[in-house]
Amino acid sequence: MKSDKRKQQPIAGDHTSAVANHPPLVVRPPRYLISQEKLKEWLDGLAQEQTLVAPRQVAGLVLYRRVPDSAQIAFDAERPMLSAKEFFFPPTEQLLTIEKIGAEIKLNEILPDEKMIIFGVRPCDARGICLLDAMFINTAPADPYYARRRENTILIGMACEEMGPNCFCTSVGGAPDSPGGMDVMLYPAQDGYVAEAITDKGHFLLAKAGWLESIVGGTKLAEAGRFPVPEKGKWPQHFNDAYWQKISERCLSCRACTYVCPTCRCFAVRDEMIQPGEFERIRCWDACAGENYRRVAGGHRPRAEKSERLRNRFFCKFFYYPEQYRLNAVSACTGCGRCIEVCPAGVDITEVLTDLEKMA
Repeated sequence: MKSDKRKQQPIAGDHTSAVANHPPLVVRPPRYLISQEKLKEWLDGLAQEQTLVAPRQVAGLVLYRRVPDSAQIAFDAERPMLSAKEFFFPPTEQLLTIEKIGAEIKLNEILPDEKMIIFGVRPCDARGICLLDAMFINTAPADPYYARRRENTILIGMACEEMGPNCFCTSVGGAPDSPGGMDVMLYPAQDGYVAEAITDKGHFLLAKAGWLESIVGGTKLAEAGRFPVPEKGKWPQHFNDAYWQKISERCLSCRACTYVCPTCRCFAVRDEMIQPGEFERIRCWDACAGENYRRVAGGHRPRAEKSERLRNRFFCKFFYYPEQYRLNAVSACTGCGRCIEVCPAGVDITEVLTDLEKMA
């Protein structure tokens, strides 16, 4: 299990500023008005140079997946069912192999080297990646596997034209058109898209496209109503509330909410035998909602009750993670609403937040 007891030490490549505050540039970066056909041609060219990932229809679901060309991209689809987190922090990944040759033990570390461009990233997913940066990169020791993937990946964002029925990004500090965490941001426009470079990576990428600059702005996007969320300092007073027992009566401990969340980052590490004398060390997602989470020798479970596990999930998002990684008032929830969509028992995060705010 990943240790959380690590000293804060910002390092090169700090992306967390995109979560707390995305500072405006003194001079607005150039914008380019492009048609959908021009965008497709550009993406086809990028796909020839490196791996292209984009929203794609898979068995009736929209998921971020590798695509050979723009023809496979679901341009008009809503937010993908899963976030782009898995391309930086895979559900299962091989960290190293272990070979035993006689008395000699040989370790072979496996660092990812694939260069990727992820297209169509929604603002909530870019925000989620920035929140993961706080732990995996900006806190020493940096995770070499995550950091390598982050460095080798370019994010091309797509503003949401409207918020989905379960989205609430505006209530947790986000916005459907926020460029925070992106390298390039696309905004829907009447004649196609407005493209804007956000980082040096983005400037370099757009400079090669050869597009003409434009002063045209993107379409005004619709935002749903906001609701108040309890401030970080108010959470400790709710730790012993009977409310957690009441709301947990619905919970099935199925862990679906944690697996679709853009910012859940718990994992387990174990060694598996490949063949006699050869082993692999793998890292897999874990979930605090599971009954056996952090079970220790002898079978003791620190949070044996559903109410304790459910409470921990909410405290992690709105108190523990922001406190530990110095996110100030920023929560570790992006407001994507995926946990609402997949919960088979109707545990609604917006309901919980609204209830707690009323109790404060």
